[in-house]
Amino acid sequence: MSFQSYLDNIEEKTGLTPRQFIAIAKEKGLDGEATKAGEILAWLKEDYDLGRGHGMALVHVIKKGPRISDKHVGKAGPHGDESDTLWLDGKATKPSAASE
Repeated sequence: MSFQSYLDNIEEKTGLTPRQFIAIAKEKGLDGEATKAGEILAWLKEDYDLGRGHGMALVHVIKKGPRISDKHVGKAGPHGDESDTLWLDGKATKPSAASE
Protein backbone atom coordinates (compact mmCIF):
# COMPACT_ATOMS: atom_id res chain seq x y z
CA MET A 1 0.00 0.00 0.00
CA SER A 2 1.37 3.42 -0.88
CA PHE A 3 1.90 6.04 1.80
CA GLN A 4 -0.89 8.15 0.29
CA SER A 5 -3.22 5.12 0.28
CA TYR A 6 -2.67 4.70 4.01
CA LEU A 7 -3.74 8.31 4.56
CA ASP A 8 -6.74 7.96 2.25
CA ASN A 9 -7.84 4.79 4.06
CA ILE A 10 -7.55 6.55 7.42
CA GLU A 11 -9.85 9.27 6.12
CA GLU A 12 -12.37 6.65 4.96
CA LYS A 13 -12.31 4.94 8.35
CA THR A 14 -12.40 8.02 10.58
CA GLY A 15 -13.91 10.80 8.45
CA LEU A 16 -10.90 12.99 9.29
CA THR A 17 -8.26 14.25 6.89
CA PRO A 18 -4.56 14.01 7.72
CA ARG A 19 -4.49 17.79 8.21
CA GLN A 20 -7.28 17.48 10.79
CA PHE A 21 -5.27 14.83 12.64
CA ILE A 22 -2.26 17.17 12.65
CA ALA A 23 -4.41 19.91 14.20
CA ILE A 24 -5.81 17.56 16.86
CA ALA A 25 -2.33 16.29 17.69
CA LYS A 26 -1.17 19.88 18.10
CA GLU A 27 -4.11 20.65 20.42
CA LYS A 28 -3.17 17.60 22.50
CA GLY A 29 0.51 18.58 22.58
CA LEU A 30 1.51 15.49 20.60
CA ASP A 31 3.37 17.32 17.83
CA GLY A 32 6.56 18.26 19.65
CA GLU A 33 10.03 16.96 18.89
CA ALA A 34 10.16 15.15 22.23
CA THR A 35 6.89 13.29 21.61
CA LYS A 36 7.51 9.61 21.03
CA ALA A 37 5.76 7.69 18.27
CA GLY A 38 4.32 5.35 20.91
CA GLU A 39 2.42 8.22 22.52
CA ILE A 40 0.83 9.16 19.21
CA LEU A 41 0.09 5.52 18.37
CA ALA A 42 -1.61 5.01 21.74
CA TRP A 43 -3.83 8.06 21.17
CA LEU A 44 -4.74 6.94 17.64
CA LYS A 45 -5.57 3.42 18.84
CA GLU A 46 -7.60 4.61 21.82
CA ASP A 47 -9.60 7.33 20.08
CA TYR A 48 -9.81 6.02 16.48
CA ASP A 49 -8.98 2.29 16.67
CA LEU A 50 -6.13 2.71 14.18
CA GLY A 51 -3.53 -0.03 13.97
CA ARG A 52 0.22 0.41 13.89
CA GLY A 53 0.66 0.70 10.09
CA HIS A 54 -1.96 3.39 9.67
CA GLY A 55 -0.85 5.03 12.89
CA MET A 56 2.76 5.25 11.73
CA ALA A 57 1.64 7.00 8.55
CA LEU A 58 0.03 9.66 10.72
CA VAL A 59 3.04 9.78 13.05
CA HIS A 60 5.13 10.70 10.02
CA VAL A 61 2.91 13.58 8.89
CA ILE A 62 2.42 14.84 12.46
CA LYS A 63 6.15 14.84 13.23
CA LYS A 64 7.72 15.46 9.80
CA GLY A 65 5.09 16.98 7.53
CA PRO A 66 3.96 15.90 4.07
CA ARG A 67 7.35 15.19 2.45
CA ILE A 68 8.41 11.56 2.06
CA SER A 69 11.50 9.83 0.77
CA ASP A 70 11.59 9.46 -2.99
CA LYS A 71 12.45 5.76 -2.55
CA HIS A 72 9.07 4.62 -3.88
CA VAL A 73 8.02 7.69 -5.85
CA GLY A 74 7.15 6.88 -9.43
CA LYS A 75 7.61 3.15 -8.88
CA ALA A 76 5.08 0.62 -10.10
CA GLY A 77 3.46 -1.71 -7.63
CA PRO A 78 1.55 -1.48 -4.40
CA HIS A 79 4.10 0.67 -2.55
CA GLY A 80 4.59 3.30 -5.24
CA ASP A 81 3.60 6.90 -4.56
CA GLU A 82 2.95 9.46 -7.30
CA SER A 83 4.79 12.27 -5.51
CA ASP A 84 7.25 12.90 -2.69
CA THR A 85 4.65 15.23 -1.16
CA LEU A 86 1.58 13.71 0.46
CA TRP A 87 -1.85 15.27 0.06
CA LEU A 88 -3.18 16.13 3.53
CA ASP A 89 -6.44 17.92 2.75
CA GLY A 90 -8.69 14.99 1.95
CA LYS A 91 -9.39 12.70 -0.95
CA ALA A 92 -12.20 14.85 -2.35
CA THR A 93 -9.89 17.81 -2.87
CA LYS A 94 -6.86 15.88 -4.15
CA PRO A 95 -5.91 17.22 -7.59
CA SER A 96 -5.63 13.73 -9.07
CA ALA A 97 -9.16 12.93 -7.82
CA ALA A 98 -10.62 15.24 -10.47
CA SER A 99 -9.04 13.19 -13.25
CA GLU A 100 -10.18 9.79 -11.92
